[in-house]
Amino acid sequence: MAGAPRKESRTGAANTITADLVAVLVAVTDGEPKIMTIANAAALPSGPFEFTHRSLQMGLRAWVEAQTGHPLGYVEQLYTFADRGRAGGAKSPHSISISYLGLTREDKVGQGFEAHWSGWYEYFPWEDQRAGLPASLAKTLASRLRAWAKSADTTSLQRERWQRAAITFGFDDREWNEELVLQRYELLYEAGLIPEALRDGAPATTVIPGKPMTGDHRRILATGIARLRAKIKYRPVVFELMPAEFTLLQLQRSVEALAGRLVHKQNFRRLIEQQQLVEETGAIAADTVGRPAKLFRFRHGVLAERAVAGTKLPLSRT
Repeated sequence: MAGAPRKESRTGAANTITADLVAVLVAVTDGEPKIMTIANAAALPSGPFEFTHRSLQMGLRAWVEAQTGHPLGYVEQLYTFADRGRAGGAKSPHSISISYLGLTREDKVGQGFEAHWSGWYEYFPWEDQRAGLPASLAKTLASRLRAWAKSADTTSLQRERWQRAAITFGFDDREWNEELVLQRYELLYEAGLIPEALRDGAPATTVIPGKPMTGDHRRILATGIARLRAKIKYRPVVFELMPAEFTLLQLQRSVEALAGRLVHKQNFRRLIEQQQLVEETGAIAADTVGRPAKLFRFRHGVLAERAVAGTKLPLSRT
């Protein structure tokens, strides 16, 4: 009935549902992928959806600008997380996280804002395969996951666990798939090898390197990285992250930074030229060492042309 007082739930906070808007705001600077963070780099820009917001995206833009002073440009919805007990334990209020991916260029955060830029490999050191994993980290990952697999109650479950670990992390001479970012994070969570799992009630164990985040934010970040790694292969979104003019080497380094993999230099340049993704500006980069490098700019007509055709990047498999 209109105007009737709302009855309080007998279970109180246990039945409380909150909706948070979370932004994975990405930039690439000097060949390193960065994300905008708040709360001493422990959280992504976020805030609750409020009735004053005209839409979810408008609410997200308002929160990001209020916390970072950075207006959002390109943005797309990522995923909605609604798992109970994944953001502070089973007794915490049921929280729905509606996440978005935004692409921008790094700029200086103004005074009075809590945000700053953080390297995304600080949170996922195992995802940077450009020079291969440090031997110590590779050994730790393999030994901890093998121990977790062996802890299963049955032989078949032990085999199943190790097969999942081998597929997601490229063990047993399997190929590394750069897009399985979320699957790797979720496996480490299930195995109790990251701080977020211990916070949510997993048995205490030795955690692997990688900076944790509040709530489910590192899981959301993993989703954003995976989405972007997949997307750069079929849409020219990398140009959202580039300056107006750039060298082909800068473009290649940015793609490698996002993918966490090296690309074949000559094949990469041939691909860029064949698909007419860029055009020369007629200028030369002033700060290059050795042979002068030509400056290019993104050919904007590519956006419409490549929306359907796609682009397969020549990622190195060596």
